[in-house]
Amino acid sequence: MPAPNLPFSLPEYARRQALVEARMAALGLDALFVEDPSNMAWLTGYDGWSFYVHQGVLVIPGEAPIWWGRRMDGFGALRTVWMEPDRILGYADDFVQATDRHPMQDLASHIRARGLAKARIGVEMENYYYSAKAHMTLVAELPEATLVDATALVNWQRTVKSDEEITFIRRAARISEKMVDGILERVEPGLPKNDLVAEIYADAIRGADGHWGDYAAIVPLLPSGPDASAAHLTWDGRPFAKGEATFFELAGCYRRYHAPFCRTVFLGKPPQALLDAEKALVEGLEMGLEAARPGNTAGDIARALYAALAKGGIERSGRCGYPIGLSYPPDWGERTVSIRTSDETVLQPGMTFHFMPGLWMTDWGLEITESILIREDGPAECLCNRPRKLFVKD
Repeated sequence: MPAPNLPFSLPEYARRQALVEARMAALGLDALFVEDPSNMAWLTGYDGWSFYVHQGVLVIPGEAPIWWGRRMDGFGALRTVWMEPDRILGYADDFVQATDRHPMQDLASHIRARGLAKARIGVEMENYYYSAKAHMTLVAELPEATLVDATALVNWQRTVKSDEEITFIRRAARISEKMVDGILERVEPGLPKNDLVAEIYADAIRGADGHWGDYAAIVPLLPSGPDASAAHLTWDGRPFAKGEATFFELAGCYRRYHAPFCRTVFLGKPPQALLDAEKALVEGLEMGLEAARPGNTAGDIARALYAALAKGGIERSGRCGYPIGLSYPPDWGERTVSIRTSDETVLQPGMTFHFMPGLWMTDWGLEITESILIREDGPAECLCNRPRKLFVKD
C-alpha cells in the first residue's frame, strides 16, 4: 500500500512520471538515476533527512519508480512514498562511509539484475549529492552501459506547477508573511541577532492559517550595515544597531515547498542614498513584474528591471531570480531558468520564481523581493502581500 500521508494525489505523481518518461524517450534513455533529494521527493513523495548518504530513485519507463538507499532509510520510504513496498531497495550499513566499498556497487547490482547492464542510463552529473567517487564506481561496475549526463532532466519537468503544488506554495507564502511581520514587530537596537533568529524560526515552524511550517532549505540571512554588502551572511550574537540597515532573506516552507521573501529594515533615519536606491529598486521590481507575462521571456524581466535601475543611477547585471518550489538544503532554487538578460526561456502559466534583485554595494545592502506566479494572462502575481518598501523604525 502507498504511504499513509502522501502530500499529493496518485494522479499527480502519474503526471510527473509521464513528463519524465517523455523526456527520457526524447533523449533515448533506457533508465534514469536521480540522486537529488528534491527530484526524489517530486517523483515519489520520499521525505527524510537522509541525503548525507547515497540514495536515489531509479526510473525505468513503464514501471513505477524504484527508491534505493540505506536500508534503515527504507523504513522512511515505506512511510512516505506512493509505490508498493517491493519498489523499495536498501543497502547494508557496511557501505556507509566505507573505504573498501561503495553504495554504487549495490545500485549497480540492481541495475544488472533488471537487464540494464548494457543500457543507456541518465545520471545527474552536476548535482550536490552525486559525487565524483559515485560516478567512477558506477562506471567501473557497469562497463558495458553508457552513462549519459542527464543533469536537471527532472528539474525542467518541475518548472510549471500543478494546482496542487501552487496550493502548497501559497501556504508557504502565508508563513513568509508571518515571519516578516514578526521581524518588524521585534527588531530594535540592542536586540541580539540570535534572539531574533530564534523567534524567526518559531514563527516559521509554527506555520500560519492552520498549516504547519517545514524547515527551509536555506537558513535566515540577515547581515547589517557594511556586512549587508555580502549576500550570504547568516547571524551571530551581536546586537542590532541604530543607523544600520539589515536585509532579511528568508522563506516560509510547507511540505518542502518554499516562498522566499526578502525585506530590509533601517533602524533610525536612513540616508538619502538608501532612499534613492529604494525608489529605483521598487520601480524596477514593478517594471519586472509587468514584464513577467506568459509568452515573454525570463530575459524580458531582467531587462525591464535593469532599465529602471539604470534610470535611478544603479548599475546591476547578472542573475536576479530563479524558479522555486520543492527543495532541500542547501538551495531553495530549482536550478533551471535564470532571470537574467541572457536567458530566453519562454514564460508559461504556472511557473513560479523568486524575483530577487538584491543590491549589494560597497558598504550597504538592500533586498526587496517577491515570489511570483506567472498567470494565464497579465502581469505576474506576487504570492506574498506586504508593502514593497524599505521599512524604517526610527
